Amino acid sequence: MRFGTFIPQGWRHDLVGIAPTDQWRVMRELAQRADEGAWESLWVYDHFHTVPVPSEQATHEAWTLMSAFAAVTDRIRLGQMCTCMGYRSPAYLAKVAATVDIVSGGRVEMGIGGGWYEHEWRAYGYGFPPIPERLRMLREGVEIFHQAWTTGTATLDGTHYQVDGAIVRPLPLQEGGIPIWVAGAGEKVTLKIAAQYATYTNFAGSLEEFGRKRDILRDHCTMLGRDPGEITLSSNFNTIVGATEAEARDRLDAVVARLTPYIGEERAKVVEHDYLSSDAFGTPEQIVERLRARAGAGLGYAIHYFPEHAYDRSGIELFEHEVIPALR
Repeated sequence: MRFGTFIPQGWRHDLVGIAPTDQWRVMRELAQRADEGAWESLWVYDHFHTVPVPSEQATHEAWTLMSAFAAVTDRIRLGQMCTCMGYRSPAYLAKVAATVDIVSGGRVEMGIGGGWYEHEWRAYGYGFPPIPERLRMLREGVEIFHQAWTTGTATLDGTHYQVDGAIVRPLPLQEGGIPIWVAGAGEKVTLKIAAQYATYTNFAGSLEEFGRKRDILRDHCTMLGRDPGEITLSSNFNTIVGATEAEARDRLDAVVARLTPYIGEERAKVVEHDYLSSDAFGTPEQIVERLRARAGAGLGYAIHYFPEHAYDRSGIELFEHEVIPALR
């Protein structure tokens, strides 16, 4: 199994209490530590407003961070989970990503999806198209990426996007273009887009649901004449690990206590439940057992979000020392 980790950027209220003047230092140090360690990739979210409630707390922009991380790391791969197609022109985004790939020496991943956070869509003036329209935007945008990164130009007279000879030079350093991660598990559209274009998918759900989506993806690949083995399946995990169950519980209590003043008690209870039901909550042994079962269902890449990362590194260190070696 391969492993990635999220770097706190504020979106999940995971930089609260840290002065804005210190936030980039914290993010940079965590990225450089990951670069020197056991992780294959680092990730940020592509959002503008905090979650689960919009607030005035920091949310640092994803592609700006991609460029910054590219300049201060040497090895680790750089991803967003996931870029919202509707937030930027896809031809412009293809150009941005190609430039970051150059800066990084060929380490960029393109996580891409249709987007869902209605509040920030409307707040930034993007409207909020219905799901079928957002998925059509996703399909057209991915086609523009594919053309741009393989030929250096893109032309598409689409319903949502029109480009006519958009030049994207220099090409990304990575042969064949930047790897595309299609995020989402929509069975009729999203997984079909993934079957056609993706190097990676990203979806979650119960173990049973994960297996069903995997099978649907394989069916789409078969219909398109593509080997499903060319696509790596990934999932994201809310991760809290403790040497004992009691320690894991104490860590969760501290996270909930930090979040509650910003999101309220009701939403904090939902967050608490999300962690308690996560396959990556508990002792190292418990997490290894659950992730091993996921691997048996086809999971090849696990991306972990540690809510205490900016404040306490002992949990991620425990994960690095005991979970990753047992599954790699």
